[in-house]
Amino acid sequence: MALALLSAVSQGILWGIMVLGVFITYKLLDIADLTVDGSFALGGCVCAVLVVGGADPTVAIFGALVAGCVAGAVTGLLHTVFEIPAILAGILTQIGLWSVNLRIMGKSNTPLLKNDTIFSAVGDLTGLSTNAVAMIVGVAVAVVIICALYWFFGTEIGSACRATGSNEAMVRALGVNTKVTKMIALTLSNGLVGLSGGLICESQKYADIGMGTGAIVIGLAAIVIGEVLWRLLPFAKAHAFGGVLTSAVVGSVVYFLIRAVVLQMGMDANDMKLLSAIIVALALCIPVVWEKYQLRRAYARASRLEGGAE
Repeated sequence: MALALLSAVSQGILWGIMVLGVFITYKLLDIADLTVDGSFALGGCVCAVLVVGGADPTVAIFGALVAGCVAGAVTGLLHTVFEIPAILAGILTQIGLWSVNLRIMGKSNTPLLKNDTIFSAVGDLTGLSTNAVAMIVGVAVAVVIICALYWFFGTEIGSACRATGSNEAMVRALGVNTKVTKMIALTLSNGLVGLSGGLICESQKYADIGMGTGAIVIGLAAIVIGEVLWRLLPFAKAHAFGGVLTSAVVGSVVYFLIRAVVLQMGMDANDMKLLSAIIVALALCIPVVWEKYQLRRAYARASRLEGGAE
């Protein structure tokens, strides 16, 4: 049980980098970008092919990042230049990436069992277990990315990207080209997704054509779970951007812990997609129900006070 939970934590951190990518489009642009399922697998496929081809594992990870950026740029072009609705543009790119990923690998999966990876190198250097190495690498990369995102979205262009999702008409009225901000956000988002795909590929020692299936669902669930947990903290500030970014990664870890516990309780692995859908539905519904409950309580209390005053 302890080993399963440790594995869930390490996987949750690595997937948390993907969640940060989903966070950019979902929370900042208010778009559920379905490119994610394809760009995650693209990152893993590119990374696997580069590693098998003899490239340095770090270079392969960078290649996964670039590949994800390209996928995001394609969605951005379809949406901004050709004015295809964002959700449809993401679907089109995702469908196209299935064939692209098969072309890249030449088959449905590519094993890395005989190849060195970042994780095996760190493991050889430190002598730590696979899960411990995955946690160390994942935390290091996540911290660097959170700091970089915190800095970027505090700049003028980064602030414009954040404002685009809140009030696009106002941003355009201020003279900002929202097509550029959307392109930047979509490219950056899928770049992080591709990076996460590359890290997962090297961690599990193989890439598979279907490894990104359901990634957007995991991302949305992790974001909502992390946001709820962040709001429950007594010292948390609702609009503290650094804390919200960190909560996205924490939400990913919690999501994978829930999955691990349920599997340990004997649930059939074939039902995991159903479980994922239920977790997302609950994570999205509970805050809405709680907010309505609080509002109803406030109205009822106000009514009682008015009745007492009379």
